[in-house]
Amino acid sequence: MSDNETSFGGTPIVDLGRALADLRPKLRPGRFVFVSVPSGSLNLLSSAEATVAEDEGLTAVLSQEVADEAGLKYDYVGGWITLRVLSDLSLVGLTAAVAQRLTASDISCNVIAGRYHDHIVVPWDRREHAVAALMELADEARESAA
Repeated sequence: MSDNETSFGGTPIVDLGRALADLRPKLRPGRFVFVSVPSGSLNLLSSAEATVAEDEGLTAVLSQEVADEAGLKYDYVGGWITLRVLSDLSLVGLTAAVAQRLTASDISCNVIAGRYHDHIVVPWDRREHAVAALMELADEARESAA
């Protein structure tokens, strides 16, 4: 396998126009929350969808159900959108284009980059609007390429 191929054989896209045209946003089922993981609660990490180590402590993105069962406080409930485009980690502009489109729709977004895909957490009540806005962005990119 070459350095620019993934473990499942795809080659990450490095062209912004192609990446936007291939966004394929998909809403994951469930509600997601950002919590601070208290020390001694590391068992929650097995349920975490994502974690970020910060100076203030460990932040975890959990399903709302897991957070509620653990009695954790949160102030944001989001819908999780996976951008199914296989984008290269060095691609410039994808996050900006997605954020700009969601900003134009008055939708906040929290971006989590994975090795293979970018993930966007948006306010729960705007999740379907966000998917529609991103699908429109992809449609426009495909039309521009044609």
